[in-house]
Formats: sequence, structure tokens, C-alpha cells
Amino acid sequence: MNGTLVARTRAVFTSQRLRDDEGLTTAEYAVGTVAVAGLGGVLLKLLTSDLVRDLIWNIIRGAFTALLGG
Repeated sequence: MNGTLVARTRAVFTSQRLRDDEGLTTAEYAVGTVAVAGLGGVLLKLLTSDLVRDLIWNIIRGAFTALLGG
């Protein structure tokens, strides 16, 4: 009987500790937001470069040439 009581008490305290991380959740959102903003900046810079724009244009042109003949 005593072992069961100890196990239940541990389970209750563990579940309460897992639910009491409100500040941690806010910090995780902040880090995630900064990471996504940084990734967006890198993608914007990459996609607006001449090299990548020409690469994408050549892929699209090749696809249309293969589909429509040319």
C-alpha cells in the first residue's frame, strides 16, 4: 500500500512540474521567431541573387521546352 501511495505522489508532482513551464514556452517561441526571420532573410537574399534567378529561369525554360517542344 505504501509503494502505491509513493508512486501516485511522484506521478502527481511530475505532471505538475511538466505543466509549469509557461516561461519556457515563451522563450521557445522567441527563439523560433528569430530563427524563422533569419531563415527568411537568407532565402530572400539567395532567391534575389542573379545566379539563383538564372538557375531557376533555366530550369523553367527547360521544362517548357521539354513539354512543348522547341
